[in-house]
Amino acid sequence: MEKYKPVYNLLKNLNISFSVVEHPPVYTTEEADKYIEGIDAVPTKTLFLCNRKKNKYYLVIMDDKKILDMKKLGDLIGEKGMKFASPEKLKEKMDLTPGMVSIFGLMNNTTHDINLCLDRDMLDSKNLTFHPNDNTKTLIIATKAIYKLLKKLDYEFKIIDL
Repeated sequence: MEKYKPVYNLLKNLNISFSVVEHPPVYTTEEADKYIEGIDAVPTKTLFLCNRKKNKYYLVIMDDKKILDMKKLGDLIGEKGMKFASPEKLKEKMDLTPGMVSIFGLMNNTTHDINLCLDRDMLDSKNLTFHPNDNTKTLIIATKAIYKLLKKLDYEFKIIDL
């Protein structure tokens, strides 16, 4: 089954409306943004990170126009040595590959061992964009619907000021 179908099915079961823009495969937010220009939504970037000891994992979601200050993030969450987790850990934890990471990868994290951090600035917008676990599509979804999704997935999160 294509990886986007479980995402669509979950959203439909939760009565969460969304729209989709299809495009060629993209691997960076800059590439993806070209296909959603003019859409009333904050394009997001989702980063899969780990601490220095590689024993805690974090999904950080923020406006893709921002640049993440890893030291500041570490200070905010009480971790040192924050860095990108390996592609192997990404596959193990969320069954995804680089370029496809989004909030919907949490659907595949059955052990619930990923800490979710949402940047406050993007949460003021009406809509957000994410890949639906497939980098040939960009999904536009109401920001408030993300909370409903996270409740269904039984995921807690921190709102941070990056």
